[in-house]
Amino acid sequence: MSVTEHELTLPLSHEAAQKLNLGDFVYLTGEIFATAGLPTHDRLLKCLEGAEPLPFDMSGSALFHLGSLNEEAEDGSLSIVYMNPTTSTRFNRHMPRLIPGLGLRATGGKGGLDAACARAMAENGCVYLSFLGGGAPIITAGIRKVTGIGWPEMISHYRIARIEVERLGPLTVGIDARGNSIYDRTSKESLEKRASILDAMRAERDSFEA
Repeated sequence: MSVTEHELTLPLSHEAAQKLNLGDFVYLTGEIFATAGLPTHDRLLKCLEGAEPLPFDMSGSALFHLGSLNEEAEDGSLSIVYMNPTTSTRFNRHMPRLIPGLGLRATGGKGGLDAACARAMAENGCVYLSFLGGGAPIITAGIRKVTGIGWPEMISHYRIARIEVERLGPLTVGIDARGNSIYDRTSKESLEKRASILDAMRAERDSFEA
């Protein structure tokens, strides 16, 4: 499988998302949205149901599952000391509705998302970008400034941060805009190898018992 590097500008176009293949490396420049909060995702779903307005127009944007250590100035402005991915599978029940509801072109974090999320990505031209777990220095180096905070009344890592980034990456395409998932592929290959290993162990055991 050949791997290509992509320098992409946000917001991501439908055409740009479709050109990304599993395993490709991506560097992002522009504005992203980030949060690590389950309550935040619950609140976003309620926004789609009309409970309150969305804090930002996210159409065509990237919403990433990223936690951060923040410093807040007296004027309420926020700076990010470091940022690190949180596990995306925590949000499996949210993303099939948020991807079309928010008009997302990209999401991501670490650990991937499930098959229902991958189907939503295929239906809406969205990709999942995998961040390096424990790669806070690399991720933080791509941050230029916080350009907005959604729901500042929430604790800091539940807020939605709008962040200007420059060459954020390298990120890996884990689920492409056609719904192909490197996580599903790896799981399938692992199960196949497990079966062959168990068969070999049984054969060896039987040979000793014969």
